[in-house]
Amino acid sequence: MNFPEKLQLKLNKRIADKALRKLGRTTNLVDFSSNDYLGFAKSTTIFEKTHQFLMVNDLKINGATGSRLISGNHSLFKKVETYLAKFHNADSSLIFNSGYDANIGFFSSVPQRGDIILYDEFIHASIRDGIQMSNAKAYKFPHNNIDELEQQISRYPKNNKQNIYVVTESVFSMDGDTPDLKKLAFMCTKHNAYLIVDEAHALGVFGKNGSGKIQELNLEEMVFARIVTFGKALGCHGAIILGNTKLIQYLINFARSFIYTTGLSPHSLATIKTSYKDLKVPVLKKLHQNIKHFKTEIKRLGLEKHFICSDSAIHCCVISGNEKTKNIAKNLQKKGFDVKAILSPTVSEGKERLRFCLHSYNTPKEITSVLSNLAPLIV
Repeated sequence: MNFPEKLQLKLNKRIADKALRKLGRTTNLVDFSSNDYLGFAKSTTIFEKTHQFLMVNDLKINGATGSRLISGNHSLFKKVETYLAKFHNADSSLIFNSGYDANIGFFSSVPQRGDIILYDEFIHASIRDGIQMSNAKAYKFPHNNIDELEQQISRYPKNNKQNIYVVTESVFSMDGDTPDLKKLAFMCTKHNAYLIVDEAHALGVFGKNGSGKIQELNLEEMVFARIVTFGKALGCHGAIILGNTKLIQYLINFARSFIYTTGLSPHSLATIKTSYKDLKVPVLKKLHQNIKHFKTEIKRLGLEKHFICSDSAIHCCVISGNEKTKNIAKNLQKKGFDVKAILSPTVSEGKERLRFCLHSYNTPKEITSVLSNLAPLIV
């Protein structure tokens, strides 16, 4: 069967731009690329605790058997959702199969025709996809520029027929930086705007027991919805939307990515709960020590001008140019470090970068070594 010419032309352009994506493979290199910030994905302790939990509760089931509205709402869902709502100091919560499902489910169903969505220009692709599925009008604002955002909000009249939704991330996945969330929350309250915050890269990194940036800043009551995903620091799969009881009731009725999919298995939920219970100070402290050491070494080696300022586990070195960025990444990989190149169109052209993800299990020696090897390649 012939392949459609239009699709081949798009592939050809990716090849010409040296931006063709390929699936990665497992390596034995020093990990500076995965989102497994706390090492939970590889934790045999969590694996064994999860198995024990399933055995004790006689949950010898491989799958959910259907959507949660039909046959898949097994007993663990209520237990885990209740536990997570309490952990995150929220009224209620609803588990989705992934962060992508949570974002497209929320943004395709909550904002209505006539409403306005204002989103940070660097917002995650899953949120953009959800917004495209919405009937609301959407406009971007400059990255982390709350003053410009407020000017945009002030253009819209305050009335009951037009709701304004403001969307940001507490830690941006391709920059590692954080907006002024307090200023943003108070500004949204002032203008009666609904604030939604994606906390995918803040869980397990910030806040008491890794609860996230919003709880660290005591802003829970000022945020309409928090989207928290488990595929990063928690090392497993799935996501949760945190909000008031009415929001959760609404999502159960109208979020299509929740309604029309098979629920997570008991094993997935048991892993989520077990991982949450292992969010403890020692492992979080080790991660923050490594973040501090990484930043100290950036300064010592004179690399500050190349890196985006970040206090998170994500640190990005802007190189510019797909080919140059890929070559530097390959050089580091040959030295034994798994550092990935982030290319356009994933990021803007001219903003191609190396993305360093830090972990509790990286050693100070590994951090010093990878940056020492990077320095002569870019200075």
